[in-house]
Amino acid sequence: MRINTLDDLLRAVIDRPRKCLVVAWANDAHTLEAVNAAVESGVVEAILVGDEPVMARVCQELGLPKERFRMVHATTDAEAATVAVALVRSGEGDLLMKGLLSTDKYMRAILNKEQGLLDPGAILSHVTVMAHPGYPKLLIAGDVAVIPEPDFREKLAILGYLVETARALGIEQAKVAVLAASELVMPKMRASAEAALLSKMADRGQIQGAFVDGPMALDVAIDPESARIKGIGGPVAGDADCLLFPFLEAGNVFYKMGTKLGGAEVAAIVAGARVPCVLSSRGDSARTKLSSIALAALLA
Repeated sequence: MRINTLDDLLRAVIDRPRKCLVVAWANDAHTLEAVNAAVESGVVEAILVGDEPVMARVCQELGLPKERFRMVHATTDAEAATVAVALVRSGEGDLLMKGLLSTDKYMRAILNKEQGLLDPGAILSHVTVMAHPGYPKLLIAGDVAVIPEPDFREKLAILGYLVETARALGIEQAKVAVLAASELVMPKMRASAEAALLSKMADRGQIQGAFVDGPMALDVAIDPESARIKGIGGPVAGDADCLLFPFLEAGNVFYKMGTKLGGAEVAAIVAGARVPCVLSSRGDSARTKLSSIALAALLA
């Protein structure tokens, strides 16, 4: 069954066996509210790694039963990230989540060559699932937060994660728009040329499980009228499920325009590690964090 909303996503995960979420530096109210909601609704079980007295106090202030979680004490945020990753590596956790610590420290623990969660040759990428009031279905986008200027190999990996996420959401043949400034193929523009290469690879069966088209301007990818006026046909034009951005700034602006000005809600994870990793901002709402936990649980 296709998942069309973030509420659908939450309901789909509740019907599955519970995964165990490990949270690094779970010292703040937003994180604890989201994790509590995920545990209470049956999405996950949770291990909280952080300053145990602080976590207990915040739970008390929020009226949350601390017995609902397993707590593991850490004295610093960096230590919490290391311990959380170790719990996942040992098999005690199925998912990882960032709490009240910087992305740099969180990612450093994941990327640690000896003690981290990245297999040799793996590529980490951020995957966003966006529910936008102006679009009739969920949009899956990448990369908006991790890879600044993806090369062709990295774009192939990002495309793979987008398609994998689409499949988990019940989309058997994802429609992927590889974005550039224009739908015209311009060999001197790397984004345009690489989009055309990805599209041709899909045409020849080198990319499975998706319709891939590009280069595409954003309007052509998501607006049927723009696609009609510009004479762009095919299954992707005007009806994209997935957006592959040419570089991080473009994706990040799209993400923040959607959430801050467009009323969009999101779920987001980092793909490519041994387990899905929730990388929500410290300023994200409890709702965004809950949706991200549900997405990670779906992909685990």
